[in-house]
Amino acid sequence: MAVQRLISKFGLENHGIINIRKVHWNHNTPILYEDIVKNGEGMITHLGPIAVRTGLHTGRAAKDKFIVREGETGDKVWWGKVNKPFEPEKFEMMFRRLQAYLQGRDLYVQDCYAGYDPKYRLPVRVITETAWHSLFARNMFIQVPPEQLTELVPKFTIIHVPNFQAIPEVDGTNSEAFILLNLRRKLVLIGGTSYAGEIKKSIFTVMNFLLPQENVMSMHCSANVGPDNEVAIFFGLSGTGKTTLSADPNRKLIGDDEHGWSASGVFNFEGGCYAKIINLSQESEPEIYATTRQFGTILENVGYDIITRRLDLNDASLTENTRAAYPLSHIPNALRESMAGHPKNIIMLTADAFGVMPPISKMSPEQAMYHFISGYTAKVAGTEAGITEPQATFSACFGAPFMVLHPYRYAEILAEKIKKHDVACWLVNTGWSGGPFGVGKRMPIKYTRALVNAALEGRLKNSTFEEDPVFGVQVPNSCEGVPAEILKPRQTWSDKNAYDEKARYLAGLFKDNFSQFENEVPAALKKAGPREMARV
Repeated sequence: MAVQRLISKFGLENHGIINIRKVHWNHNTPILYEDIVKNGEGMITHLGPIAVRTGLHTGRAAKDKFIVREGETGDKVWWGKVNKPFEPEKFEMMFRRLQAYLQGRDLYVQDCYAGYDPKYRLPVRVITETAWHSLFARNMFIQVPPEQLTELVPKFTIIHVPNFQAIPEVDGTNSEAFILLNLRRKLVLIGGTSYAGEIKKSIFTVMNFLLPQENVMSMHCSANVGPDNEVAIFFGLSGTGKTTLSADPNRKLIGDDEHGWSASGVFNFEGGCYAKIINLSQESEPEIYATTRQFGTILENVGYDIITRRLDLNDASLTENTRAAYPLSHIPNALRESMAGHPKNIIMLTADAFGVMPPISKMSPEQAMYHFISGYTAKVAGTEAGITEPQATFSACFGAPFMVLHPYRYAEILAEKIKKHDVACWLVNTGWSGGPFGVGKRMPIKYTRALVNAALEGRLKNSTFEEDPVFGVQVPNSCEGVPAEILKPRQTWSDKNAYDEKARYLAGLFKDNFSQFENEVPAALKKAGPREMARV
């Protein structure tokens, strides 16, 4: 393949980047491997994955992300704790300093797409100062056919410079790290952090801004499709089972994290997966485990023996947030075109550490909107410093850090599509049963899988349902392969009064959280939540 075919006619000078020593255009995986090792950026481990370290930042720097507030785009953004404004003048000053920093250096460029649906896909350019971040972009985004690279013109550009640090008192940032999103300039500047997740989540944020304006639902979810081409969507925050439950050997994986839902159906935004792999086992997640033994996979902050290069997936010495970034082709049952039809089922996942929510329940469209806007799960003791008992976490749309518009806008589109395509909506608790964390036990994955499969295959329709007296959702009385007493959480508690108290407590937390949206949602939606002071 001639190298010239990989070089875009839309050069770096179009981004104001000049006097570069060498530009590495659209290198493939083997060439990037060679450069990663030659540059001292990482090491090849047993059976072929490349292991890298991200340094200080081993996760997203949420407090360091800003959106430039200006013009028409600024009027559409849901400003607040998540979407923090940044002054246009400060952005331009930062950009000029960054342009000066890049002169005389080597740069890596990957031209790629975000979004498999040709009607909505976004041409993206990722410019990095390291080979391994270029490989990350190649893995995570959709590769452009080589013969099209010369003519490709990016519609959004990321300039990623982890070794360039901000000066907070001068630049107006929160720290030396920064993620600056300029929607008008179609430009993202990332510096001061090597955590690769910032690259993919920046473009996800962009898609969450652009697509709803075309009435396309953008979703932080996993998705798969069954043998009869019935699609399922899994919403859920970290630790709820979104990736695990969608990786089903009997169903084809569409994607594990970012999707759109257009008039044609569900489509993946990405060309790869970015899986959390701490304590990963071959028995519990064989397909994801296999990717940690394959050439092309990037392992972030994963432990390994320096001599044998064998991995230790239980090593959390650097972080609990160890990651594997690999192309979808590494998953045997992945849907290669990553597009499918309209879903028949939507699963909303929560890991309720209070132990009071049913393991599965059916929701009305209004209840689905309520729980979608709420985005509830719970953190347990030991997950973060200072947490000694379960803490409720609410993240709007199951992905608030990446939602640029008001949550109700996403919920509104979701409700339209649920109604139009007659989608069944389920709330699944992968958390605790028989008591809260420390008393009860985590719901066995085999029961959760049985319940989810029964819902997806239509077998739960044969069950009778009862309304949960606190949360108002419909709970099945039976499910093949699952003990009947597990289905009603109150029955699993030895102290029924303690259950009642904890259930009312969680209902109150839901109500308190939802109060921030009450002035902007219909009355029917306000009534779809739990009953704060219900007596059971």
